[in-house]
Amino acid sequence: MISFPNLGLTFSHVGRSISIFGFEIYFYGIVIAAAMVAGLYLAMWAAKKTGQNPDDYFNLALIAIVVALICARVYYVIFSWDYYSEHPAEIFSFRGGGLAIYGGVIGGVLTCLVYGKVKKLSYGLLVDTACLGLVLGQSIGRWGNFFNREAFGGYTDNLLAMRLPLDAVRASEVTEEMLSHQVVENGIACIQVHPTFLYESLWNLGVLAVLLVITLKGLKKFNGEIFLYYLLLYGIGRFWIEGLRTDQLLLPVVNLPVSQLLSIVLAAVSLVLILVLRRRTGRIHRE
Repeated sequence: MISFPNLGLTFSHVGRSISIFGFEIYFYGIVIAAAMVAGLYLAMWAAKKTGQNPDDYFNLALIAIVVALICARVYYVIFSWDYYSEHPAEIFSFRGGGLAIYGGVIGGVLTCLVYGKVKKLSYGLLVDTACLGLVLGQSIGRWGNFFNREAFGGYTDNLLAMRLPLDAVRASEVTEEMLSHQVVENGIACIQVHPTFLYESLWNLGVLAVLLVITLKGLKKFNGEIFLYYLLLYGIGRFWIEGLRTDQLLLPVVNLPVSQLLSIVLAAVSLVLILVLRRRTGRIHRE
């Protein structure tokens, strides 16, 4: 059971997986796969709209998706090393969960760099187009967290507040404040939390809308600008949303949320680069 009491919505039977011939297929994986396909088609559509060859992005995706998944896993394992150092056999268990989107982004960016050099394509144009598919994929992919009852924040009673059965979530993600506000719904003890997966999904749709307007209206001044806007806008949203979550990956020793720190650094650097490069591009055009 998952409910949104202030919206009057209750989903009584939300499964985590389906069984096909005795093999469990998790909805999280299905959602991620759908997100990848949707993102690829959007990137190919945008490529065609901007006079590029859509096949370049299909071929890029065949490589980038694999690299991104590996890097997303590596990133997660590195910043969860206290656990994986004691359970090394689980490092390669993708079915056990544990992917970090920033690791995937890093893998995708590196793949674009190599692919662009090999194919003699503009790196800036590649990441400008690919990031449109990426942010759509992120928006869809976050709903995998809905089925897994994860990636939520602390207690809230706002309009979008979400209730989850206490026994359906990891104990390490439950705070004292949640427990002090737990409620009983249909005889089941529930916690009420920020649905941060939903916040990020909606935020990413807004980011996508902005990027599409800039792309289709021809408002960008240089190749790579759309990607910088993606890093800026996504970084701002992720910085805020990450601060609400109770399952943060922490930097060793200092115990600060690594994704929150990375978000604000990327957002700040991207803003500076946008301002500098737009000014430089304008000066070159005047000359």
